[in-house]
Amino acid sequence: MTQASAEQLQIIGAPLTPMSVIACAGSGKTFTAVRRLAEIRRQLGNHRGRAALLSFSNVAVDTFRQEYQMLVQNASVGSGPSRVEIDTLDGFITANVLRPHAYRTMGARQAAFLVTGGESFLNGFKFNTDTYPREITKMQAGIDDGQFFFHYADNDNTRTLNTAYASGIINRLGQIGAYTHNLGRYWCHRTLAAQPAILRALARRYPHILIDEAQDIGTVHQAIIEQLVGAGCQVSLIGDPNQGIYEFAGANGSFLTRYGQRAGVSNLGLTRNYRSVPAIVDLANRLSIRADTADRCAPRTTHGAFFVSYRNADRENLITSFQAAVAAAELDPGRSAVLCRGRDMADRLAGNEGAPGQGTVKGLAQAAILRDRNKDYLGAFKLVTACILSLLADPPQGLVARLVQPARYPDDRPLRRLIWAFTRNADSGLPDSALTADTQWHPLLLERIRALLTTVERDHELAGVGNLGQKLARRGLPSAPLVTAADLTANDEPPRIRVDTVHQAKGESLDAVLYLANKEHAAALLAGVNTEVGRIGYVAVTRARNLLWLGVPANALEELRPTLLARGFQEAGVGAQGR
Repeated sequence: MTQASAEQLQIIGAPLTPMSVIACAGSGKTFTAVRRLAEIRRQLGNHRGRAALLSFSNVAVDTFRQEYQMLVQNASVGSGPSRVEIDTLDGFITANVLRPHAYRTMGARQAAFLVTGGESFLNGFKFNTDTYPREITKMQAGIDDGQFFFHYADNDNTRTLNTAYASGIINRLGQIGAYTHNLGRYWCHRTLAAQPAILRALARRYPHILIDEAQDIGTVHQAIIEQLVGAGCQVSLIGDPNQGIYEFAGANGSFLTRYGQRAGVSNLGLTRNYRSVPAIVDLANRLSIRADTADRCAPRTTHGAFFVSYRNADRENLITSFQAAVAAAELDPGRSAVLCRGRDMADRLAGNEGAPGQGTVKGLAQAAILRDRNKDYLGAFKLVTACILSLLADPPQGLVARLVQPARYPDDRPLRRLIWAFTRNADSGLPDSALTADTQWHPLLLERIRALLTTVERDHELAGVGNLGQKLARRGLPSAPLVTAADLTANDEPPRIRVDTVHQAKGESLDAVLYLANKEHAAALLAGVNTEVGRIGYVAVTRARNLLWLGVPANALEELRPTLLARGFQEAGVGAQGR
């Protein structure tokens, strides 16, 4: 997209007032938001305040930063382009509230630091449940009627914790300066409430904030935004309520919908879909009761929305058939995906079974599998980092989080490079997963970990634990490779199409999508966007540019077929050559 539409121009050039922008899927939100950010900064003129564009994922933030940089290079964006910040909402509150100021409210003697779950001292902060103690990183915070409550997910169910009990654990953790991703929002709200001068200064520094993917705003984020609005900050939201799929955090899109009804907030929209072919846009309209228009014309190759039945025993054959259909439609399998509702099913279909071994060895084995079979070097690095730091006698608090966030913690890059090299190099670092696990892989692992810890102690003054042999015992490792030769040679074949969850694919634009649903998921999709499961289905549908397949269980097909046809699906193999 190079030219703004009339709808986009209305948003980009609007006066400096709060806005609520309801945008359909594929409507060019990135294009619009970045240019709106530049226009806000231009209209601010010599005002020393900063304009901020915030979102919810590092991928989105990287895209925004690249787009803004190109805009700066290719066109004049007005005065003060440097007084612009692009970050995640959590990154914003970390930099401006948690790291410099939260320790006072937490009762800590040092700056607050993030913990991710790989720190050994967190064993003393597990919380009890009806079944077994859970990691503190699994505790969620929410706000209802102005009061905090705490809960955790138990499969698809949400379990509420006793507030006094949960608060006691959180406060104990806070007194050493530690917070988890979710509890950071809790401490941000408490800090801004307890230190109003910080809130006033923050509103002066950021007089205008634009929040993308605003349907993902949960109850605690919402409360923080209300604090900023109350202090005089003008907040604009852009998003699609029909893609609110984080209901466990209260992020169901309702805040975005209601925000546009406030006095003084301009209510605008983006209704043109630049991503999908007309058949998929028509389907999305029927599901969401919208009337968005497709910018694209129908291609000559096979395209559109189809349903196909499957039996659980034949899911692999269905994926193979889908991959063949992607190739026949001349689409890119690398930009296509099989999407599932749950992580467990996605892992099974992707072949991501759990690694053998116990404790730290199990984590390192999983890292080797991710690297060698899945080519997931970042995932392997994160696992190796947590495992290596668990083998240090007294690692600095928050070091795991610092090592996996290099942009925010540049001072830790030398240690990060050392662990990256260990992770990537199977010849001198994390051993090759094709080696026999108990007799070849494990002895090499022990030898190389010892060498790595020696280097870490020499160059970074971080001593290792004294009982390394016990920490890295080979219990649970098989007399077989971690990854079979067949799995590794499969990497020489055309890449197998990606299998992932809908949540992980949110925000992406994919050439082709197979949404593998059970009866409940398919029925919820067809019923529309009034439930979270229905919205998850809607997100899966609207990821697809050209081709969408909906996998429906064979035993539910007869019941669902009339509704499938009424919504605009075609049956695969029946009139499937173009539309």
